[in-house]
Amino acid sequence: MGDDERLSPASEICRDGPRAIVVGVDGSISSMRAAAYAAGMARRQSCRLVAVFVRSLPAVLLPMADTSGSAAATVVQAHDAVEQELRDAIAERSPALNLDVHLVVRTGEPYTELIDVAQQVQADAVIVGRSTKMLHRIAGSLAIKLVRAGRWPVTVVP
Repeated sequence: MGDDERLSPASEICRDGPRAIVVGVDGSISSMRAAAYAAGMARRQSCRLVAVFVRSLPAVLLPMADTSGSAAATVVQAHDAVEQELRDAIAERSPALNLDVHLVVRTGEPYTELIDVAQQVQADAVIVGRSTKMLHRIAGSLAIKLVRAGRWPVTVVP
């Protein structure tokens, strides 16, 4: 077999392992564990890691419930702080791990935004942290909704 045959374009197309992993992050302990797990997986698989932070306003903060806007401003400030913390962590840790990491910040419903980003980047896997909210155990968590979507392997990190 000549050199040209060994370096054919087909060998570049055939790639073992994922090309992109999406991880949902919100600053919680379980989402940061999920990010650490996803980073390790991305490093071992030599693939791109896309961290998704979704800014959302709880239903109780709709304009009718908060006429002064102070509660909404507080939520926005909290989101700004989490986003900056995530950006700092990525800038500090990704070079040492030799990772291709991107932070995508969206506003909306986490399930919808995670699915949208995963489709855009053609994710091979989605990783999220386990919900700690009691209501999610009854009504269904983000992880359960992602699993039910059945589009990617979903890993839930405790």
